[in-house]
Amino acid sequence: MADKKEVAVVDPVQAEEEKKKESKEADMLPKTKEDEEEEDEMSEEDRKLKETLDLLVVQVMKTFADPKDDALQKSALDKLSDQVRSSTSSMTSVPKPLKFLRPHFKEMKEFFAKMREGINKKLLSDLLSVLAMTFGQKDGRESLKFRLSGSSVPLSSWGHEYIRNLSGEIGAEYNERTENDEKVEDLIKLVDEIIPFDMKHNSEADACDLLMEVSLLDKIQQYITKDNHARVCRYLLSCVDYISDETESAKLMEIVATAYRKCGQLADSLRVAIKLNKQELVREIFDESKGLVTKQLAFIIGSVKFPMGDIEDEDEELLDLIGNEPLTELYGTLASELDVQEAKTPEDIYKTHLADSHSNRMQRSRPANVDSARKNLASSFVNGFVNAGFSKDKMITPKGSEWIFKNKDHGMISAAASLGMVYLWNTEVGGNEIDKYSLSKQDNIKAGALLAIGICCAGVTGSMSMALPLLQDHVEDKNDTIKMMAILGIGIAYVGTGNEETSTDVLLPIITLDGQTMEVASIASLALGMIFCGTGNEEISAAIVDVFLAATETQCNDSAAIYMCLGLGLLYLGQGEECEAILEMASAFENPISKYLTITVETCAHAGSGNVLLIQKLLKIISEHIEDEKLNRHQSVAVLGLALVAMGEDLGKQMIVRSMDHILQYAEVNVKRAVPIAFALLSVSHPDVVIMDTLSKLSHDSDQEVSQNAILALGIIGAGTNNSRVAGLLRQLSSYYAREANHLFLVRISQGLLHLGKGLLTLDPRLSDGLLVSKSALCGLLTVLHSSFDMKNTILAKRHYMLYTLACGMRPRMLMTVDEKLNPIPVKVRVGQAVDTAGKAGKPKTITGFQTHKTPVLLAHGERAELASDYYKPMTNVLEGVVIVEKNPDALDEEG
Repeated sequence: MADKKEVAVVDPVQAEEEKKKESKEADMLPKTKEDEEEEDEMSEEDRKLKETLDLLVVQVMKTFADPKDDALQKSALDKLSDQVRSSTSSMTSVPKPLKFLRPHFKEMKEFFAKMREGINKKLLSDLLSVLAMTFGQKDGRESLKFRLSGSSVPLSSWGHEYIRNLSGEIGAEYNERTENDEKVEDLIKLVDEIIPFDMKHNSEADACDLLMEVSLLDKIQQYITKDNHARVCRYLLSCVDYISDETESAKLMEIVATAYRKCGQLADSLRVAIKLNKQELVREIFDESKGLVTKQLAFIIGSVKFPMGDIEDEDEELLDLIGNEPLTELYGTLASELDVQEAKTPEDIYKTHLADSHSNRMQRSRPANVDSARKNLASSFVNGFVNAGFSKDKMITPKGSEWIFKNKDHGMISAAASLGMVYLWNTEVGGNEIDKYSLSKQDNIKAGALLAIGICCAGVTGSMSMALPLLQDHVEDKNDTIKMMAILGIGIAYVGTGNEETSTDVLLPIITLDGQTMEVASIASLALGMIFCGTGNEEISAAIVDVFLAATETQCNDSAAIYMCLGLGLLYLGQGEECEAILEMASAFENPISKYLTITVETCAHAGSGNVLLIQKLLKIISEHIEDEKLNRHQSVAVLGLALVAMGEDLGKQMIVRSMDHILQYAEVNVKRAVPIAFALLSVSHPDVVIMDTLSKLSHDSDQEVSQNAILALGIIGAGTNNSRVAGLLRQLSSYYAREANHLFLVRISQGLLHLGKGLLTLDPRLSDGLLVSKSALCGLLTVLHSSFDMKNTILAKRHYMLYTLACGMRPRMLMTVDEKLNPIPVKVRVGQAVDTAGKAGKPKTITGFQTHKTPVLLAHGERAELASDYYKPMTNVLEGVVIVEKNPDALDEEG
């Protein structure tokens, strides 16, 4: 009974007097038009609520002489809190109680400051903390200030919107305190209360943001479950591109990899480990897997060509999967399913009857037996690119073919090497066919055949790899051409594998200028750079630096020296700040090539990182005015470097495209020449309309080198897409440049690239839904793009064979489903444009505008596939390349 007396009803007479006093004070304030309209519009229910709240505020702000009367105040506070709490649990607009309490906020704060310490002051502090969410001063962090002095009432009782507001204020306060070296324990206590609430209520993104603000992201691990891990990991991975500190981003990815492992998603964990470039972690995850999952992981490692180090303990089947041995058979199945097995000739690609012009009519009227060496060389490349991997064509593989002999001198190298493209990945048949030419007495044909062996084995490094045994004996050949082709062949065959046998005894001794030319040493550097790309191998880098230190100015000015610079750059591909020591050594060279070398190494090291500071530095280098051609070569690398650094994520890509437009308008001619090359790298095998239009304009530029680079860039952006618009542009260019032999040669090369593998192959270095960048693919692309800086001495001279380095990054753009015995099985899949679902609530659709097909299917750039039913269960969540599936015992759908 005593308790009931304490919570007594307010004296009506006293309340009436207080009410009159309040209304007088309110009347003194000037009423706005909105206030009058609001009062007129207020319903009876709202008016009653307003009066109740006004009464309660009056009761709360009474100063009681006797502490025993505090119970009355507490009762009013409780009622007021209940009113606010019931309205803030889910906020779609400003709740009525908050709206009606707005006039009292200032005086309640003033009253709070005078109150004596006790439970009532803490309860009022809680209430003010909630009100400050909407009425507090901007940047005043009042909500947090009142919460810290409040009671221990659970935060969750005030609703989601309040917690989100508080999280923002905690982040700002934490940063301010850490700058001033102040204690943050009270803030961490609040964080520990907020995180479980966010994770429980599907606000994983908010929880991650708060933990990142207070540098405690490790704590997320204890709240990750099988139900929420996909949303948490997807959001964290989307944040990686926006973290400037490489150590922080690596730490974040490690957390994601651990979370995936904890929830049994080993394929996803492996992808993150590969992105981290941590061989030990990749190995751990691979060893942890069992059964079909292990085979699936082997396929993923093989597609990225990730160096696994010494794996002698594994069984032969896994070694073959990692070494891409089944690729040729699966690719053949894809070709037969899509009915594109019939060989195509270069004429089928050129379609000269469609590009009808006076010069073409003149050509057709000439005698048929007149052959141009340049035309035949172009046809060799086109034939190789179009029939890549099909093991048959109509020009070079038929018995008694004389095609190789229709080429002259160095043209025979590329003609013979095109055999390697036709037999790409098919080492069993290709090895025997190519071997015949490797015994030729003509040095150029023999050299081409050795390169063909390397191309044929590109990325296929299973237990029966034949490239090294066949090529290593020719590395010591007296003829420089044979020697270089054997070296380059080894580089292409073992790209990205980190194969120690190739370096220690075979290629490393050749990186010297003692008794050999700069060209041979440069090709050996490039080959080792390709094999050990992204490993930062100190022994090889030291050998390359020693050559530069010993080289004369004439040797450094050799057109082949760029390949030595690129070889060193590839060693540090994606290594970030680990290249600092080499940069310091390189900057000590007095030769002009030192700038070319440092920018090549630095841009390769930060490839795909989106490093803003480096981009600013490169833009500054580009803006310099240097007329001497020997001194401004490094500016071209800086332009390509912009694309290389920004290619990792789409936002950076768009910004660089805009920067390129400014460079085209205001920069020097030597800088402009590199812009088409940069566009090519930004949009490999992705004919983006904006970039395509720009390249189309540049292909008619008055400067020869700009137009030549633009023509080649059109081929690279359309590589393997069969894009009709690019095909039309190239046909027009073949008429426009009919009398320009060099331009026409590049148009033909681009036409061959456009129809790469009859549209089944891609050169795109980004895979796994854009998460990973294939270093092997980048090696091939960068070799061709660096060659384009000096087109007249490389691709248009005797080094046209460098175009074959693109074989490093060729892969089928397919999704093929196979069973446990690796036999293809047709499965219904939906293919559509990928949608970014990071941070989205619920279970949003991951693709849009989809079509349903049966596997195998082709995936274009930016497309994603998902299973149409749950009859089969995939071994990986990212459906790309070869995916192993098994029947789902819990399936609800029937096989369709």
